[in-house]
Parts: sequence; C-alpha cells; structure tokens
Amino acid sequence: MTLPASPPSKGAVFLRRLGSFIVLWTVVIGALFSGHKALSDYFFLLIVLLLAVSGLLEFYGMARKLGCACDTQFGVCGGVLLILFTFVCVSGQFGRAVTPSRMNDRETIFIILFVLGLCVRQFIGRGAATGIVAIATTLFGLMYVPWLLNFIQKINFFGQAGVEGVYYVLYFVLVTKFSDCGAYAVGSLIGRHKMIPRISPGKTWEGFGGAIVVSTAASVIFARCAGAHLAGMTLRHSILLGIILSGGAVVGDLIESLFKREAGLKDSGHYIPGIGGVLDLLDSLLFNAPLMYLYLRHVLT
Repeated sequence: MTLPASPPSKGAVFLRRLGSFIVLWTVVIGALFSGHKALSDYFFLLIVLLLAVSGLLEFYGMARKLGCACDTQFGVCGGVLLILFTFVCVSGQFGRAVTPSRMNDRETIFIILFVLGLCVRQFIGRGAATGIVAIATTLFGLMYVPWLLNFIQKINFFGQAGVEGVYYVLYFVLVTKFSDCGAYAVGSLIGRHKMIPRISPGKTWEGFGGAIVVSTAASVIFARCAGAHLAGMTLRHSILLGIILSGGAVVGDLIESLFKREAGLKDSGHYIPGIGGVLDLLDSLLFNAPLMYLYLRHVLT
C-alpha cells in the first residue's frame, strides 16, 4: 500500500516561492537594465503581453468554472491591443511620447470602443440570453488584468524630466514582493488571528503587520541605495509608500483569493513552482501598479 505524499512544509513552500520570484524577476530586471534601449523596451513589452494574456486566460477560466459566460477571444484580443496601443503611445519608439494625461484620455476612448464591440458581438452572436453576464465578465477581465497591469508600462515610460521610470518599476516590484514575503513569513511563524477566514484561511493580522514592516523597511533601504535614480523620493515618501504598497499588496492578494475560493481552486494555475499560476504571481502587483503610478505622477513629480 502506497502512502499519500505528505504536503510540503511552510518553509519548503516559502523557499520555492522565493526561488521562482528571484529567477523570474532577475530575467525581467536584467533585460530592463541591459543598456540597449530598443532591446529593453521590446523585451519589457513581450513580458507584459505574456503576463496579461496568461493572467486573462486564467481569469476567464475561473469565470467559466463558475458558470459565467464570457467572450474569451474578444477579451484577450482587447487586452493585447490595449497593451500594444499604450506601448506605441508612451514608449517614444514611434515618434514623440504621449504625456500621461493624454494617454489616459486615449485609454478611455479604447475602453468605450471595447464595450461597444462587446455589445455588437452580442447582437450578432447566439448567446444573447447571457448578454449582460458575458459583457460584464469580459469587461471586468480586461480591467482586472491588462488594464491594471498596463500601469507598469506607464511607470516604465513615465518620461518626465529627471524621472527614471525603470528604477520606479524595480522599486515598486521589490517593495510589493517584500510585502508578500513579510506577510507569509510572519504569518507562518506567529500568525494566530485570522483576517478574513471565509476568503483566505491562511491570512492573519500578524502577517499583515509583517507585510507592512518588511515592505516599509525594503522601501527605505532601496530608496537610500538608489539615491538620485528615484527622483523626489525622500525618507518620508519611502515610508509612506512602503505602507501604501504593503496594504495594496494584501488587498490584491485577498481579491484573487476571493475569486479562487468561489471557483473552488487553490491556485489559478500550475506553471510556477511554489506560486501557482500567473494571477498568483500578479495578484499583489495589479492594484499596486496604479497606486505607484498615481503617487509618482501627482505627488513625487
């Protein structure tokens, strides 16, 4: 008789997550800092596209598992076009880069056209009985994954004088992921008081405190090391952003946990050792990307 394999320890899971995180982001950050602008820009675009498409497919897969109709092909095409459209406008590879305010206006036009396209698809499709659900689910998928992820492009190509967007991308990714590490490590060691057990039984208030402390410490240390590369980043801003991004990371994680729990899934996928799917990798980054962009645009510059 073969005994079932025992589940890995929390320490082993943590090391797998840490290893996957280091490998993935070493490749991405290495390309961003390659010193060749065209290579960096197009590699960055490719990574964002792969993450957006994979994450969107996982989200629509969860929606279908719940019995929600969605237009997967139209949603994925819309996500790809949105990211390509933003890249063309803000990268400066095809003429003068568009300012953030103008880019926001153009994205609004894109989303309006996307909604109209969804409605037209319902007019000519055979699933008109599920029109409201299909339109709502498809649109939310676009907003949840590609649109939120797209703010990373806006940070990278921020383009204002004295602002090196690539350093802010590195900063926000590191601070966010240190928040994840702090929450997991502290919650595993001393976590006793559950936050929202009906959504995520493993999340504790002690872990939340660990996320804030570790994330804020990482923010202060990295800001000090980066120096002038992070324009406008004072000690006060680094502390405040550490707290904001750690809170945003925990909320993003809980939101994806809500989706997975409804769909009866432990992970959104099984591609990344110790992490799961692409949405499991991105959950804390998705809501922090617009928070970082808005803070950079309206406070730091």
